[in-house]
Amino acid sequence: MLNEARNRLAQFQSDLKAAGHGVAIMTDESSIAYLAGFWGYLSIEFGRPTMLLVYADEDPVVITPLMESEMVGAMTWIENVQTWEDSGPNRWEAVLARILGDKQIRIGIEDNLIPAIVRNMLIATYPDTVLEDVSPILGRRRMIKSPAEIDVMRQAGNIAGAMMQAAEGSLTAGAPEFESALAVMNAGTRKAAEFLTAKGVEAFISPLIHNLQILQSGTDTSMVHRRASVKTYEVGDPVYFCFCNMAQFKQYKLGFDRMFHIGEISDEAADVQEAAIAAQQAALSAIRDGVVAEDVAAAANEVYQERGYETGYRTGRSIGVSYLEAPELKQGDKTVLKAGMTFAVDGGISIDGRLGGRIGDSIVVTRNGFEYLTDYPRKLLLV
Repeated sequence: MLNEARNRLAQFQSDLKAAGHGVAIMTDESSIAYLAGFWGYLSIEFGRPTMLLVYADEDPVVITPLMESEMVGAMTWIENVQTWEDSGPNRWEAVLARILGDKQIRIGIEDNLIPAIVRNMLIATYPDTVLEDVSPILGRRRMIKSPAEIDVMRQAGNIAGAMMQAAEGSLTAGAPEFESALAVMNAGTRKAAEFLTAKGVEAFISPLIHNLQILQSGTDTSMVHRRASVKTYEVGDPVYFCFCNMAQFKQYKLGFDRMFHIGEISDEAADVQEAAIAAQQAALSAIRDGVVAEDVAAAANEVYQERGYETGYRTGRSIGVSYLEAPELKQGDKTVLKAGMTFAVDGGISIDGRLGGRIGDSIVVTRNGFEYLTDYPRKLLLV
């Protein structure tokens, strides 16, 4: 994957040159991982920005905290790694200004992703400089995944499948929700470890599956993103698992959701869940190379309307090294789908205060349709 990242960076440099940009300051962790092959663990939330300066006609430069520099240097091929310290004359602002020089006319940034402290520093230091968004340039590159990227996402799908199997196995009346979350993390971690070695860059990849499990049970299934709690399951409860913030591997993120029912399913809950499944399947049936993104959403929305439901959800989102990339499967997005694009495709209904019905899978677009990256039964699931 390092060679792929090196090639992607070279392509991005060509794109910058064609667009007339001299330098772009990349600050988003997913963009840096995509272009330079490394990532850190103490970032802007600790006041410690890491930056990748991509020049159209010069070698790239990494700016990273001194404490992270040894690991960063071992993960990337980029030779020019500049370090900064928390106090004194070598703070990150001073290091960035020294590298950029006294005068800059145009600086490329990721407009919606750049940390405020970095943007404010650039505005104060270069008041006459135009900050221009280069996110669309890189975004167009990231839409189509390479075979190597898709292979990693397939591995992530296998890990997610092990997580969902553990989720189902944890469901019994009287058990607390958080025990399901522990089972999910344990199963996912063990599966991820099977794909890793302690050699090369993989030595820096943790198999640990983490983040707060999105899980609701009973009438709380209408609360789409509530986290696992100490609440206990009851017979007849629907239980919803979303792995969209957990199903990830080697920086690639998937979407994957399932709904289970403990012991029995009410007629209403069955109707809602079957409608969600049907809407997802209608959307998937519409996916193939050449289809417009909003038309996929329209296929799902037609099912909701026929079944007498409304939904405020988008039908899908592009996935990759970010949780959300472009395009999205929703009304108004007229992007034409291409083979190699990857999406999380959902079916979802919420009836406030009562219940919800949801399902989600990750897929890759092919010339004549799609292939699943995640796999688990797509039907009413009674445990």
